[in-house]
Amino acid sequence: QSGVLDITKFGGAPNSDISQAFTTAWNEACASTTAVKIMIPAGTYMLNGIDVKGPCKAPIEVQVDGTIQAPANQDEMKGADQWVKFMYVDQLTLSGKGVFDGQGETVWKQKTGGPAWSGKGPMSKVFMNFGFNFLNNTIIRDITSKDSKNFQVMVFSCHNITFDGFTISAPKDSPNTDGIHMGKSTDVKILNTNIGTGDDCISVGDGTKNLTIQNVNCGPGHGISIGSLGKFTTEENVEGVLVKNCTLTETDNGVRIKTWPNEPATLTISDLHFEDITMVNVRNPVIIDQEYCPWNQCNKQVFTKEPIYQMLSYID
Repeated sequence: QSGVLDITKFGGAPNSDISQAFTTAWNEACASTTAVKIMIPAGTYMLNGIDVKGPCKAPIEVQVDGTIQAPANQDEMKGADQWVKFMYVDQLTLSGKGVFDGQGETVWKQKTGGPAWSGKGPMSKVFMNFGFNFLNNTIIRDITSKDSKNFQVMVFSCHNITFDGFTISAPKDSPNTDGIHMGKSTDVKILNTNIGTGDDCISVGDGTKNLTIQNVNCGPGHGISIGSLGKFTTEENVEGVLVKNCTLTETDNGVRIKTWPNEPATLTISDLHFEDITMVNVRNPVIIDQEYCPWNQCNKQVFTKEPIYQMLSYID
């Protein structure tokens, strides 16, 4: 079929490492002046950390129908913080019935309750399943992210990115496995998605504008969180968040806003709408925490000389 690149034609085979085969197929697709689909058929494959980079000349769809396994050993990633990292691509679609399995269980056992990852460097070097960075006009559809060692998905500096029919799965006691975390991104949609994990189902970082979360099921997990915000001077406002027709079941929290005390950033958090939210056995349904201070990383008794401006408006 014209415009279709099957990774088995590039040396990729079930029960083997397809890193090189996928990279070769991507490079060919990226150079094409017409739309191309890369296919990973049913089967189980191993994949090492890869950087999938643009810019490319035409739209690309990656259809995954198999199970892709990350290295179980963190050290094999050589310090990379994201397992499958897409960067600088316009008009990317990631689709299919496939599962990306981060094999996180071996790492979860070694994490402590604090901000540091025990034994081998900072937790930031424990890799996430997905990194979507500097992307425009992107769709992630029907894919499953499972058992990430760290955050499941990071969205950074993206414009017009949609998750539709996405699934995130990890045990409720898996540490630091936030479902989807985003920052510095505009026009983000998370639709018709099921998230069960060990930390926030969705966490909204600074610089997020025009975010829609609709028809999302969350649980287990820590709910839907805006923040934490205000820890660093470089942080940007959060504007325009709609959370609608969502169900949270057996979560620690429902919806919450977290800001640091004495924060150096002057932030505005505005135009937040929470509509038709169903909560079942949720411990803390609504939280606005303006003294968020995990692991005693701040001094709540010391006040800044200038007032901190935080505006919460249009909350339904």
